[in-house]
Formats: sequence, C-alpha cells, structure tokens
Amino acid sequence: MTACAEKHVNLTHGDISVLLSEIELRLDQLLPLEGERDCVGAAMREGALAPGKRIRPMLLMLAARDLGCTTSQRGLLDLACAVEMVHAASLILDDMPCMDDAQMRRGRPTIHCQFGEHVAILAAVALLSKAFGVIAAAEGLSATAKNQAVAELSHAVGVQGLVQGQYKDLSEGDKPRSADSILMTNQFKTSTLFCASMQMASIAANATTEAREKLQCFSLDLGQAFQLLDDLADGMTDTGKDCNKDAGKSTLVNLLGAQAVEKRLRDHLYRASQHLASACDNGLSTQHFIQSWFEKKLAAVS
Repeated sequence: MTACAEKHVNLTHGDISVLLSEIELRLDQLLPLEGERDCVGAAMREGALAPGKRIRPMLLMLAARDLGCTTSQRGLLDLACAVEMVHAASLILDDMPCMDDAQMRRGRPTIHCQFGEHVAILAAVALLSKAFGVIAAAEGLSATAKNQAVAELSHAVGVQGLVQGQYKDLSEGDKPRSADSILMTNQFKTSTLFCASMQMASIAANATTEAREKLQCFSLDLGQAFQLLDDLADGMTDTGKDCNKDAGKSTLVNLLGAQAVEKRLRDHLYRASQHLASACDNGLSTQHFIQSWFEKKLAAVS
C-alpha cells in the first residue's frame, strides 16, 4: 500500500456527486465527436455517456482511495473511464437483436435502435479499443502498472470473462440449470468486470498481495449480489430497461423464488463487506457507498 496513506474520513453524498461529475466530464473529454457526420462517434458517446449508475468506475476510484490513493492521483480517473467504456461496449453488444434483443437501456432506445446494428457493432468495438488506448496513455502510472491494468481488463473482457458469460447465458439461459450453473454464469457476466475494477485500483495504489486477494473475493460476492438484484428487478417498470426480459429464463429468481434470492443477495453482501474490511484499513468509503446503494435498490424491489 502507498506509504503516504492516511486515515480517510468517510465520503459525503456531496463527495460522491463530485466524483461522479469528474467521471462524466472525463468520459466526455475522452470521447469527442470528429464531426457532424461521425455516427460511430455519436453512438460511442451515447453508449458511454447516457445517464447510468457508473458503479464500476466509482468503485475503482473509492477502493483506490481506501487503499491509500487520493482521488486526484494522476491516471486513476482514466483507469475508471476505461472500465466504464468496456462496460458500455458490453451493454451495446448484449442488447443486439442476435443476443438479448433489447429495446431500452438507461431509459433510452438501445444503440442499435438509434443508430442501426452496423453502427452499434462498430461503436462497441471502438469503445473497447479506446479503453485500452486510454490506459496506455494514462499519466502518472508506470509502464508496469499500465501493462498490469491492461492485462486485468483484457481478462475481464475475454473468454474467461464477459464473452464467456454472455455465451453461457445465450446458450443455456433458456434451459433448466442448477443453481451452481447459474451462479457460474453470473460470475462470468458480472463479477469479472468488478474484479478488474478492484485489481486496477490495487495496481494504482500499489496494494499488497493480501489486499488484492481480499478484493478479488469481494468482487466475486459483489458481482453475484449485483446480478441477483438485477434479476429481482426484472419485472419492474422503472429500471430504464425492458421489463420482464427474464421471463422463461433459468434465473435464480425463477428457480428459487424472490424471497430466497433476496436472502442469498444479502449473504453475498455480508461476505463482500467482510472481505472489503480485511483489504482496506484506511477508510470506509467503498463500504458505505455499496451499503447505501444496495439499501436503496433493495427497498425499491421489496
């Protein structure tokens, strides 16, 4: 962990808003339009800048802070934006007609509905490419740190991450599955990008191997909780996404029922909290952010 780390006071809602604004502003700077006819650039901006939760970049920033960084440390914001670009690209591809065939995302028509399928595919590829370029050009990080960050993010995207999760969901989601099989798909689909976010925060903070291992465990439980919350909210009409997309799919909600799934979700959150407390002894910003966010969302689905 960085030698200059000091005990941090908890972030206020105002601090969270400032961090969110910084992420939004930097994304805007990193994704300029090349001209009025730049359809791919417009689609990239719509995919990445449409109002969203920004959970992954926020967690990266907060975890790095709890590990001893300042949120103004050079390069940290670019790492966070790179994660958000990858997430945005994955959503564009997930929503395509050949995959989930979604019509709404973040309260707006999906990218392929707005720009056409060809532009959506190109925008997703361009966002992925841009994400790695942003890491390579990030200031304030050593070449070794950049290489490690690229390795973490590429692993999260590939066949042991988002790609595998989406394939398993498409090929197995409409068939009977065991709870363990569903959890494995959830891990690929959701946990892996949380893992990359936490490991990139660890790299920026020069965290210990022990802290990185604890954050890996935290990410796995957090990803499961996040996916279970998404499944619980599937029937709601105010999520900004298509309603009842999980109808007929073998989700844990459909297999075990909402009450059992909420208990599992809270168990995952408890374990995530324990792992996080073991990893970060310089602050509780990440912990409080996660607790507040999930309490609000669980109140809405209960």
